[in-house]
Amino acid sequence: MIQELLWRLGVPGLLRLFRKNTCGSLRCIVIQSREARGTMSTVVAQSLHVFGLRSHVTNNIFFFDEQIVIFPSGNHCVKYNLDQKWQKFIAGSDKSQGMLALSISPNRRYLAISETVQDKPIITIYELSSIPCRKRKVLNNFEFQVQKFTSMAFSPDSKYLLTQTSPPESNLVYWLWEKQKVMAVIKADIQNNPIYQVSINPQDNTQVCITGNGIFKILRFAEGTLKQTNFQRGESPNCLAHSWVSEDRIIVGTDTGKLFLFESGDQRWETNIMVKEPTSSRSLDIIHESESLVEFPPPSSPASSIEQMSTTTYTQQVVLPQVFAIAAYSKGFACSAGPGRVLLFEKVEEKDFYRESREIRIPVDPQSNDPSQSDKQDVLCLCFSPSEETLVASTSKNQLYSITMSLTEISKGEAAHFEYLLYPLHSASITGLATCIRKPLIATCSLDRSVRIWNYESNTLELYKEYQEEAYTVSLHPSGHYIVVGFADKLRLMNLLIDDIRSFKEYSVRGCKECAFSNGGHLFAAVNGNVIHIFTTTNLENINNLKGHTGKIRSLVWNTDDSKLISAGTDGAVYEWNLSTGKRETECVLKVCSYNSVTISPDGKVIFAVGSDQTLKEIADSLILREIPAFDVVYTAITISHSGRMIFVGTSVGTIRAMKYPLPLQREFNEYQAHAGPVTKILLTFDDQFLLTVSEDGCLFTWKVFDKEGRGIKREREVGFAEEVLVTKTDMEEKAQIMLELKTRVEELKMENEYQLRLKDMNYSEKIKELTDKFIQEMESLKTKNQVLKTEKEKQDISHREHLEDLIERQSRELQDLECCNNQKLLLEYEKYQELQLKSQRMQEEYEKQLRDNDETKSQALEELTEFYEAKLQEKTGLLEEAQEDVRQQLREFEETKKQIEEDEDREIQDIKTKYERKLRDEKESNLRLKGETGIMRKKFSSLQKEIEERTNDIELLKTEQVKLQGVIRSLEKDIQGLKREIQERDETIQDKEKRIYDLKKKNQELEKFKFVLDYKIKELKKQIEPRENEIKVMKEQIQEMEDELERFHKQNTQLELNITELLQKLRATDQEMRKEQQKERDLEALVRRFKTDLHNCVSYIQEPRQLKEKIRALFEKYVQRADMVEIAGLNSDLQQEYARQREHLERNLATLKKKVVKEGELHRADYVRIMQENVSLIKEINELRRELKLTRSQIYDLESALKVSKKTRAQEAPESVLTKDVVGTSSTMRLNEQEETGRIIEMQRLEIRRLRDQIQEQEQVPGFHTIAGVRLPSLVDSDVDFEVHTK
Repeated sequence: MIQELLWRLGVPGLLRLFRKNTCGSLRCIVIQSREARGTMSTVVAQSLHVFGLRSHVTNNIFFFDEQIVIFPSGNHCVKYNLDQKWQKFIAGSDKSQGMLALSISPNRRYLAISETVQDKPIITIYELSSIPCRKRKVLNNFEFQVQKFTSMAFSPDSKYLLTQTSPPESNLVYWLWEKQKVMAVIKADIQNNPIYQVSINPQDNTQVCITGNGIFKILRFAEGTLKQTNFQRGESPNCLAHSWVSEDRIIVGTDTGKLFLFESGDQRWETNIMVKEPTSSRSLDIIHESESLVEFPPPSSPASSIEQMSTTTYTQQVVLPQVFAIAAYSKGFACSAGPGRVLLFEKVEEKDFYRESREIRIPVDPQSNDPSQSDKQDVLCLCFSPSEETLVASTSKNQLYSITMSLTEISKGEAAHFEYLLYPLHSASITGLATCIRKPLIATCSLDRSVRIWNYESNTLELYKEYQEEAYTVSLHPSGHYIVVGFADKLRLMNLLIDDIRSFKEYSVRGCKECAFSNGGHLFAAVNGNVIHIFTTTNLENINNLKGHTGKIRSLVWNTDDSKLISAGTDGAVYEWNLSTGKRETECVLKVCSYNSVTISPDGKVIFAVGSDQTLKEIADSLILREIPAFDVVYTAITISHSGRMIFVGTSVGTIRAMKYPLPLQREFNEYQAHAGPVTKILLTFDDQFLLTVSEDGCLFTWKVFDKEGRGIKREREVGFAEEVLVTKTDMEEKAQIMLELKTRVEELKMENEYQLRLKDMNYSEKIKELTDKFIQEMESLKTKNQVLKTEKEKQDISHREHLEDLIERQSRELQDLECCNNQKLLLEYEKYQELQLKSQRMQEEYEKQLRDNDETKSQALEELTEFYEAKLQEKTGLLEEAQEDVRQQLREFEETKKQIEEDEDREIQDIKTKYERKLRDEKESNLRLKGETGIMRKKFSSLQKEIEERTNDIELLKTEQVKLQGVIRSLEKDIQGLKREIQERDETIQDKEKRIYDLKKKNQELEKFKFVLDYKIKELKKQIEPRENEIKVMKEQIQEMEDELERFHKQNTQLELNITELLQKLRATDQEMRKEQQKERDLEALVRRFKTDLHNCVSYIQEPRQLKEKIRALFEKYVQRADMVEIAGLNSDLQQEYARQREHLERNLATLKKKVVKEGELHRADYVRIMQENVSLIKEINELRRELKLTRSQIYDLESALKVSKKTRAQEAPESVLTKDVVGTSSTMRLNEQEETGRIIEMQRLEIRRLRDQIQEQEQVPGFHTIAGVRLPSLVDSDVDFEVHTK
């Protein structure tokens, strides 16, 4: 019997020990088993990272420093570093039922957490500066009634704590928390309305503010109680949030979108937050019906302040923005303004009100199934970083957002947008959890209709997608490339692509609550109520259906070699299925228990199950070997390591328990605080290194697993994690096409930029020429001005010299007069001084006499007083003895009253302390004011001293300038004498030059005689140029005709491109229809195959008519609808033939159109080349004409020079000189006019060529028009340069 008991208890070591020591007692064996158990290693789990937020905790986000934020997640507070991305945890209290409110002290040293532990409220204060954070104080003994604390706030010096309890008590408690002493308790509201926020004045410990439903009170702590200092006029609105913006000013927000500014309890300012129109194209009614709003419950609700906000659907009335959060900063304050909006208000200078400066919105989520509704979430908490550089917000959908304030200043005129602080988190209960072997991935699904893929190595979100239906279960393929998700309407098999989760197979399995891939990945099981469907991943068919459960199946698990499947359900049954036969091998039914989770040992011999009966069952061979009690909790999930040495279970209170295997009889396990709700799923990674847990609180925890000595329990991996990802062919082709288009676009932009740069260079060169001309003119004008100013300066110097001489004379006269007057005054003052000296001598003599008399009277009075006081001393000694007796009696009385006084001392000290703190604050302010005034006076004094020094320096400078000017005057006089000499010399040179001019005039008359001959030759040359100009006009007309042809060709090209795009679209549509038809054909073939297999099975019963009849009836029920579909497919065969015929016709048309496009393109190219060649030939001819013109000019110049050299004249030509002068004059004017005309003609030709080039470049930029490589027009600038070089 003892051997059987030990075997059932699962202690094989003890059994061997019992066989050796059969004479020993059972007691000795149990003692030895305990000793053996103590030597085994204990499993330790350390929280590593968390993905989630508890948004219903009051004040759920704040900054510890510039880089670290603190927020609640599960049953922990998380310290998260924004730069380095690490997390540290502050665990909640043991047996905690969840956090309700948080508060951080102003010096960032202490953190207060409000919790309920076993239905009792508790406040724990942690010291954040210590590493790790340690508990400083625990407030759990209350002399007043309290259910829970819903809001808390520290005083500015961090010594006091203000707490608010929930209705119906609604007590406001003022704590001296370090001594765990209650300073004051009052009932904040008699009508049991909920209070949402309490705070203490940031400059005054004794002033507090509370807001709630119809409540706005400012109270002051004095004489051991809190007294209200403001008085409400009329009904107070529903105040949701408030914030102190200065020492005596408070901003209050309401549920109707109003903001009030109170100063010393009196209203100073009010504004309404405007509701902006939604940006979506849908009507307002549709938007309002789907909008999720937050409203406050009736007073009877016992929930906490933010948990009291319940989502409701809004119908038939305008939405008023509710102000749930206000945060003050140096420039003003930020407040929430309805779903998805935060407004920034800045103070107006020299006025007592604020104006709206910026709007910040929650961005639209592209991964959401309804992106227009993704930003419809209320902002519940706002917080600024210590430097006010970052604003962080938490929302009602468990999301954290942040924005840098510098971005809000950049985006003027437009609404700025938040960014995710971490990544998109789950906003509802997580129902599914899965991991894989080849990749470090975690898959989760939730009732928020989303599926998310996390990476537990990098602690990031890889993929996520939202759907129309709720997701109940999820399973990852071992390769990490596929995922099975059970939705409310279907079971979907999906691919995990690089940037998407895409479904490729759907099964009509409704409300699938459990699914699991096999360890090899070739099979997966899915639950439909009480039936398990087995599918293959190769041909995606249903190969088996396992029926046997009478209740819903809650858990599935495969054994190591995928030969068996274990299931457990609400009917209390645990079945082991053989997949080769499709039948049960073992079963264990316990109808009293509803099983939640099941797992199997790595060797496949022992099954572990947990359920509603608060035990962990160890099952083998259809028998329950052992039942380990859960100690007043329900186990909701269980998993065993792949090594088989450790077991982890999740409980209904959100804790995780780590046990070693074999399982202990006593309470020997490590329990860890994790979640704020029941644990729904728990898993270990394939290498037993990480533990994964999810819960109804929407949080995912990752834990690092160690043994007792701190060593990581790690299995050696033969191959590292895979880095391959799935990408569809269409996505790759689209991306390749986009890349090609972008490359072509880049090349086009380069060409455009080069052309623009050339144009800019030409424009800039012209502008530079214009500017140089302007500057030269300005320089010349400035030179003339400078000369004028120099002459004016000389005149002013002369006048200044004369004025100085007059001033010096006046000064000498005034000095003589002042000396005479001062001598007379000094004589009079000296006489007065002698008279006063005589008077002072007389007064000294009189006072010496009086002093002698006073000394005599003083000595007499002293003697009399000593006698009087000696008599009195004797009397007082007697009285002293009596007084000593009275003192002894008073000491006894004092000792009695001392106890009473000590009790009152604390209160008096507190009052005195507050008084002197106020006085000290006033003194500091006055001191600062006086310091400012003294600083101003010092500045004024220093500025006056500087002015005096500057004036003295100016006087010295004037003196030095006077000396310099005198030297300049002397030098100028010398210059005048030198200039006079130069004028005489210049007069002599002018006479010589006049003589030379007379001689040159005679030579000029002789040269004019030769002009007539040259003019005649120029006329003959111009007659030769005229036919060339006519040819140029004809060429211009030809160019115009070519341009018209080009425009016509462009129009034809654009029309052909449009036709091609239409045909391509039709081709794509036909491809899609063809794919659909192919899919239908595959489905029909699969249906026929299944029918054949079922029919083959029926044939085996041909000898048994009854069974054959039943099987045929089942076949009829199963395939009658699909057979109809087959008939419909047969009817559609004619349609398919018609479709094929039309498709062939379209393909022929498309081929002919392509050929036409190719031919017309070749024709256009040939025409374009011909036009370009003609343009080039015309430009060459123009350049040749320019060269000829230049040659003629050079010849004329040579002739003129030759005529200047030859000075041979005849006497008989003298009488003809008068006649030739007139002829020469007329011919010269004619020559000049003809030169101007040729220059104009050439300039016009240049402009025409430029215009033609611009047109060609514009035509090159037209889509579909491409220039032929290698054919380029020569530039005008280059041709001009070549022409000038040739002429030189």
